[in-house]
Amino acid sequence: MNINTRIKLSAMMFLEFFIWGAWFVTLGTYLGKNLAASGNQIGLAYLTQSIGAIAAPFIIGLIADRYFSAQKILGVLHLFGAALLFYASTVTTFDNFFPVILIYMILFMPTLALVNSVSFRQMNDPGKEFPAIRVLGTIGWIIAGLSIGWLAWEQQNQLVLTFKVSAIASALLGIFSFTLPATPPVKKDEKASISDILGLEAISLLKNRSYLLFFLSSVAICIPLAFYYNFTNLYLNEAGMKSAAGVQSLGQVSETLFLLLMPVLFARFGVKKMLGIGMAAWALRYLFFAFGNANSGYWMLVMGIVLHGICYDFFFVTGQIYTDKLAGERFKSAAQGFITLATYGVGMLIGSLLSGLIVDYYKTDIGHNWYSIWIIPAAIAAAVFVLFILFFSDKNTDDKKIQSIS
Repeated sequence: MNINTRIKLSAMMFLEFFIWGAWFVTLGTYLGKNLAASGNQIGLAYLTQSIGAIAAPFIIGLIADRYFSAQKILGVLHLFGAALLFYASTVTTFDNFFPVILIYMILFMPTLALVNSVSFRQMNDPGKEFPAIRVLGTIGWIIAGLSIGWLAWEQQNQLVLTFKVSAIASALLGIFSFTLPATPPVKKDEKASISDILGLEAISLLKNRSYLLFFLSSVAICIPLAFYYNFTNLYLNEAGMKSAAGVQSLGQVSETLFLLLMPVLFARFGVKKMLGIGMAAWALRYLFFAFGNANSGYWMLVMGIVLHGICYDFFFVTGQIYTDKLAGERFKSAAQGFITLATYGVGMLIGSLLSGLIVDYYKTDIGHNWYSIWIIPAAIAAAVFVLFILFFSDKNTDDKKIQSIS
């Protein structure tokens, strides 16, 4: 990969995750304080990402793999997204906010698969090359969180500005996307079946037993994941942590470190151990949150946040690389959309509905009973980890052998 392509892909990743991190982390706090939303409503707002993720493989399979270049679709989606984010900053009730953010997430979630697809298509060895590109996305998320903390938008009740900043960044990425390396459809001249048009060709990956178990585990582990994404910022603010969004960026600092180590770790541990360690880290993180506080237990809150690097990289990035290598050249975009469906789609949808109900159930006169709330996702993550370790076989998923099962 030449240096010009590397710089462009890195900038694309930076903006992609800056856009997301700038408003998504503090969404629960914004909705609770500014729009008087309940826990269930906050869960519904976060559920929109799941609806977008479920739509992603169909959109990608229809458009990016067959009719239009991925970088052009990326540009168009972000330009429309910029307008929606800015409009979201102007509404004053949850009922008006929800449909706007729903439409936005239906447009945004496919872009997560598109940036991966654009990147992978330029690489000869994604296992070694992708982490160095993807780490810029993590840095973008970090910059977003640190900026919110430094500007004290949480304390000054100015979180509405997060949507405006994200809108500007989305417009920039929308324009910049048209300068990215050409990523034309790989099946342009093939006759389309209904399965192809809906992007369902990637379902053939499930014929591989190892991948089927990985897919089911991805759905299950993302149920407790929703608790973290949806309510951590609200929890930390209620616990009395100052500049919570900024402190949360330590999770992305950790993610950056482990991303840089991914090529070595992936080759050393293999798929099963990487995924298993990631799952175990989710359970440990929630235990830290359950027993931590902003006083003597402050270190537990920080450790729960710092574990994000292992939670995310060992599971999600490993899963993306694993999926890319199994998919082969013919439907890389659809395959990335398919794993997005499993994680941010089905799993997060269930988790968003469940977490909202549980947070409302444990609401108190002065906030929430967070100990009881966090014990639940800890138990779910621990159960998924045990079942995965017992039943997942990595006999054919070593990095050196993985191509032979595609």
